[in-house]
Amino acid sequence: MKSRILASLLGWTLAGTGLAQAQSVSIEQIAAAIEKHIARESEAGGGYFRLPHEGKELKLKLVRVHMEYLADLGGGVQFACVDLVGTDGPVYDVDFFLKGGPGDMTVTETTVHKVNGQPLYAWEQKEDGTWHRVPVTDATPRLLGVIQGEDAFEFIYRVRLPQLSGPAKLWLPLARSDAYQTVEIKKIAAPAHGRRIEEREHGNKVLFLTAAPEDSGKVIEIRYRVRRREKSPYPVANAEAQRDLKPERLVPGDASFRQIAETATRGKSTDLMRARALYDHVIDQVRYARYGPGWGRGDAVYACEAKSGNCTDFHAYFIALARSINIPARFAIGAAIPSERNGGGIDGYHCWAEFFADGRWWPVDISEADKNSSLATYYFGHQPANRIELSRGRDLVVDPGPASGPINFLAYPVIEVEGRPVEAKTEFLFRRESKARGGDE
Repeated sequence: MKSRILASLLGWTLAGTGLAQAQSVSIEQIAAAIEKHIARESEAGGGYFRLPHEGKELKLKLVRVHMEYLADLGGGVQFACVDLVGTDGPVYDVDFFLKGGPGDMTVTETTVHKVNGQPLYAWEQKEDGTWHRVPVTDATPRLLGVIQGEDAFEFIYRVRLPQLSGPAKLWLPLARSDAYQTVEIKKIAAPAHGRRIEEREHGNKVLFLTAAPEDSGKVIEIRYRVRRREKSPYPVANAEAQRDLKPERLVPGDASFRQIAETATRGKSTDLMRARALYDHVIDQVRYARYGPGWGRGDAVYACEAKSGNCTDFHAYFIALARSINIPARFAIGAAIPSERNGGGIDGYHCWAEFFADGRWWPVDISEADKNSSLATYYFGHQPANRIELSRGRDLVVDPGPASGPINFLAYPVIEVEGRPVEAKTEFLFRRESKARGGDE
């Protein structure tokens, strides 16, 4: 079957486009079908999902199904995207096409899309709504995640409360406007009681809520209208920058970081040159991987020792190295808005960093540079317009605060039931305004 997606990736995004159609197969049914397929093939493969790729056979284990990308494409065709880890080490993002109806779907095509987050091809949507594969070598920056200039979109932050066994407290980020993003909160819908509080060290806004057992399973939703412009180096007072030399719980001022940083920057004469050397060092040393114990906490020591992790770990390691040689650096987190489509689900949070040199803050996105080497120069000093920043900084102190102490970082909600941390299903969704995209090149 020719590789193409015949509709947008989530049905709700099609409203007003003339392409919407009723889904005959639910997202949950597609997830169940692909999990069943992988389990069946793994049993036949001696405990591994076996997949030919570039002249060898991969032996894979299921990590997760990307629920935000599952889609009924119409005409009895479905699409699924899955992460599997190989015995050879990398995590493979695999695209599946299926055919059939509820309870009777079979896989018709299986293709490796990404290796450790690095794409082998990109998807491009044509004017007729169909999607086609484009080799990475032929893909524009837009197809690789970058919208330059300006972007405008609705952003939806949605949380479904878990089963609450007692009184609960919740802390959610509230995006705020700054020089690069204009944020309008269109709606806050919550079954719980709450108020807005401030985190003073970094200027974050936080929604504090209380909930009861009868709120179990209810949905909290925040809707934003966002206009954002591409970020590049910008000036700030040096005294302000010096505050970002302080260590944090998971970004310690360890002497070993200084030794690594001094080695990596040997012969570099300016802070800008040293920062670029550290940026390249992290790309060379750390691979993008979202599985196994320890990843995803923004732990600089973990990233240094395991040499893997997600965006939080990449940037924690960079920040620790930069600070160790007296280069101020700081952390921010939010979401990267997909550039290749105009609505649907978002694959969780994304974070980035900034460092101070030559009187300016320089934005960097090292994990994205690691995924797309052709954009490594761009991501040193730029951040695309298709972003929303939800909060900034680490070890956030608020009043009232969690029983567990300062908040590590705030993207997904922090929830405590009678002082014990619990997790909740959190979704990010978006709908881009028409004619909002900037340039491709």
